[in-house]
Amino acid sequence: MKSSVKNIELTKYDDLFKDEETRQEEKQERILTVPAEQVFPYARQPYSIDRPTPDLVRLMDSIERMGISEPLITRPREGGGYEIISGHRRDYCGKAIGLAERPIIVRQYTDEEADILVADYNITREDLLPSEKARAYKLKLDAMKRQAGRPSKENGDQNGPHLFRGKSKELLAAQVGESATQVQRYVCLNNLIPPLLEQVDAGILKLTPAGDYISHLTEKEQTYLAYVMERDEASPSVKQAQRLKQFSEQGKLQEGAIDAIMSEEKPFEMKVVFKQDRLTKYFPKSYTPQQMEDVIIKLLEGWHRKRQQEQRR
Repeated sequence: MKSSVKNIELTKYDDLFKDEETRQEEKQERILTVPAEQVFPYARQPYSIDRPTPDLVRLMDSIERMGISEPLITRPREGGGYEIISGHRRDYCGKAIGLAERPIIVRQYTDEEADILVADYNITREDLLPSEKARAYKLKLDAMKRQAGRPSKENGDQNGPHLFRGKSKELLAAQVGESATQVQRYVCLNNLIPPLLEQVDAGILKLTPAGDYISHLTEKEQTYLAYVMERDEASPSVKQAQRLKQFSEQGKLQEGAIDAIMSEEKPFEMKVVFKQDRLTKYFPKSYTPQQMEDVIIKLLEGWHRKRQQEQRR
């Protein structure tokens, strides 16, 4: 019986003199130390790196005292050097302090894998601004859609998009603790012009009217709306935003129509005003008015449930 030697792989000469411990070490990831100028931010990174949050202040203090103890996760960069997947804020602090080197781990990621990981590393942070959530959610959903691929012609053109809408958003919603509708609302914020998106971050323009309606207006319509909001110190209610979108879809949202809709008298709203110093001492400096409002409402809901239980007793 003839023996086959085609599938026999000969041990390399150098490997004959390696012990088992050396072979295991070579299989493990290595931490490299490279010059800072060889490390670059990820091009589609969705988060604000230099926003002065309490976490960033603590990280800056730690790196100033002990250096960068946790290596940055990177991938090889097409133009040379390394692209950051995780560790943008560590890199920022290193630059601010003047560190000349970066500890890194290099991994091979596709663009889709990199987009998802870059979004995931900070996607559940509590201090994210609406604009950061908007960019992160869109970055991840777009990457998931590309990963799923296009449907074959045999299956019809609607299967792929349907699968994307039905599963990707639900998976992301479960991860971040929000509804699929809320995720879509944040994604739509990417269609806002910068001045209006800044108003959302500041809590002046509310998320629902901004994401569900205002984001569907044309750039010209949004630009004039931003002007009216600043001029009149007013923000559209949900009903006003609905009317703005309806007029836009009908091609009738001229400047006069925006003025008329925004000047409509809103239903009476009871307002409770707090002095700034009474609120800010209870919240991190990075919190927006919207984030403060969300926390206060949650606390009031708990207080209300407790009162109801006491009344039943």
